[in-house]
Amino acid sequence: MIDVLPHYKTALWLTLKLAFIGIVFAILVGLICSIIQYFKIKALSNIVQVYLEIARNTPLLIQLFFLYYGLPKVGITLSGEVCGIIGLTFLGGSYMAEVFRSGMEAVAKSQVETGKAIGLSNLQLMRYVIIPQAFSYSVPGFSANCIFLLKETSVFSGIAILELTNTTKNLMGIFYKTNEALFMLVVGYLIILLPLTIFLTWLERRVRHAEFGN
Repeated sequence: MIDVLPHYKTALWLTLKLAFIGIVFAILVGLICSIIQYFKIKALSNIVQVYLEIARNTPLLIQLFFLYYGLPKVGITLSGEVCGIIGLTFLGGSYMAEVFRSGMEAVAKSQVETGKAIGLSNLQLMRYVIIPQAFSYSVPGFSANCIFLLKETSVFSGIAILELTNTTKNLMGIFYKTNEALFMLVVGYLIILLPLTIFLTWLERRVRHAEFGN
């Protein structure tokens, strides 16, 4: 276990990097989609709805297979890491969009109407009225999605990315030490997920004090 520790260290950092980039992009995609849905922007709303249905109703592994094995058939070749980030963004954006949309709709309509009455534009409404309050409502779902997406990096092994799960499979095939390898895999995910869970739980309690009207 000590001898293979450097392999797990490298895999852990790769898992963290891909998850972080994917989650950041997923947040951006989700926020844009939720704003389009909230204001019911014509044409774009239909496109967003189609995207959400496709993303939420297809497994991440199938999406990765399409990106990694399918696109080269039409002359588009992407690295495994790029495919992983795109796949995580595509799937995560759809879940984040639903979380942010529900948070926006939880904001009192009276406050939105008041903002319009004093002449705020839609952009100003989002910045000063809706998003600050919607954030506090969205934190529980947002936290769950972050943890979910981080765990979904385990399917990256299907496209030959040497993250934690794939590294474990390779080491099991080389040394035939199944129990030790799986134990290291569990420890690796605990190192990532436990601090994140504690931080997100603290954040959820913290932002509850910022809710308006309570």
